[in-house]
Amino acid sequence: MATSTHTTHEHVPAKNVRFRGEETKPSFKTTELVVYVLAVIGVLIASYTVGDGSANNGADYFAADKAWWYITLLTIGYMISRGLAKAGSRSSDVDPRTH
Repeated sequence: MATSTHTTHEHVPAKNVRFRGEETKPSFKTTELVVYVLAVIGVLIASYTVGDGSANNGADYFAADKAWWYITLLTIGYMISRGLAKAGSRSSDVDPRTH
């Protein structure tokens, strides 16, 4: 029969145990998300106001397709920044108290 070599620490209350290597801060708590949302709103407002056409002799200098292209680039940048933030973190799928 195999015997277990790990010990349990039953004297430590579970609520005081902090696990190392958990995921980074949730995305809704980061400044990255705030900056991303503000940038997207800024692009949409700029596209709406500049693309008006009435003051520009009917020309649409910041068309919707350009605005959505910039929003796509912002989204890719946001996803890359979140990926880099998580790259150094380890997942804690297994409870370290039992292994």
